[in-house]
Amino acid sequence: MPPQIPARRKPPKSPQSAKHNSHKTRRAASGKRSTPAALWRRDNLFWLSIECLGLAIAALLGTMLALESSANAFSGTQFFANLLPFAAGMAVWALVCAGLMLIWLRCRGGLKRILTILPGLLAIGMATGMAWFVWHDGYNPVLTDLRSLIGGKQQAARVTLAHQVYAAYRRHDPAQLQKMLQRAEPFNIDIQQAAEVFSIDVNLLQGIAATESSFMPRTSHDGGQGLFQITAVPKFILQQARDALAIKQLALANPRHNAFIAAATLKHYLAEMKNDLFLGLLAYNIGPRNGGLRFIMQQYGATDFVTMQPYLQQLPRDYPIRVLAYALSFKLWQQEGRLLAYEEGENALRIQQLGIPGLANEF
Repeated sequence: MPPQIPARRKPPKSPQSAKHNSHKTRRAASGKRSTPAALWRRDNLFWLSIECLGLAIAALLGTMLALESSANAFSGTQFFANLLPFAAGMAVWALVCAGLMLIWLRCRGGLKRILTILPGLLAIGMATGMAWFVWHDGYNPVLTDLRSLIGGKQQAARVTLAHQVYAAYRRHDPAQLQKMLQRAEPFNIDIQQAAEVFSIDVNLLQGIAATESSFMPRTSHDGGQGLFQITAVPKFILQQARDALAIKQLALANPRHNAFIAAATLKHYLAEMKNDLFLGLLAYNIGPRNGGLRFIMQQYGATDFVTMQPYLQQLPRDYPIRVLAYALSFKLWQQEGRLLAYEEGENALRIQQLGIPGLANEF
């Protein structure tokens, strides 16, 4: 018998070779998971989402502009002169939107043939252009008219009050106002810290101090003391001020203590008036006498600052307006470095864009 040749055994794989093969296996597996078709579908889904988002933003901003234009053109209560044309204008806008969407769907295929991502890029471009127009040229008029349209009588009353604030600011003597702003400088750090502790707009506190003492702290004949003319203050508010200052005894003549008491007091009355700034300032001015503003409102059935004004025979009805006019002056001084003459050039629009302290997000 011929001698049997033993079978040759394969040499064992080195650890480095096994590791190399495992890497190849993982790469092959990952290649199967990320096929070109899967990547194409993922990219398509991304750009489709971008396109839908761009179209939605453009449609929303366009609708806002259409509503604002219609509200401005057909404002009034007469049926044939105002209400019917407004409704017709909205119906026309709905038809225009439907027509534009049909045109877009027809052109979309051709755009994709030119470049797959072109529809998404155009949609984002339209949304960006609309956003620029609304926020750059027409932000204030659009929001003001829309809020008046949606808010009805209540919003219209608040817009009227806002213009009373602008009118009060315009009546100020610029030279005298600038002197008062300069007198305020030594007290601003304490007022700023009090505002931060009690989450109050610092310009509001400055406006109260300007109205109460013109930044000339004193003791008045009616008992008002210091920078904010503090009089009767509930004990729990005094305790809040002591806690914030980390002291045991308050000195009302101390401007810092005075500012902290004022901030705690305003915070309390704003909460009591459900963050209605006009009522909160009025409640601050009235204080706890005669049961406070809440009791007076319940007595006469008043629900807001406008309906409350006729019953304030012995109290300053314009107190919130004066405070906010001064607060607006401080805001302009802080952000512009100067006081803008309301009637000059485009200053009126600039001042309205900056907004009244405490009301900037409402008008």
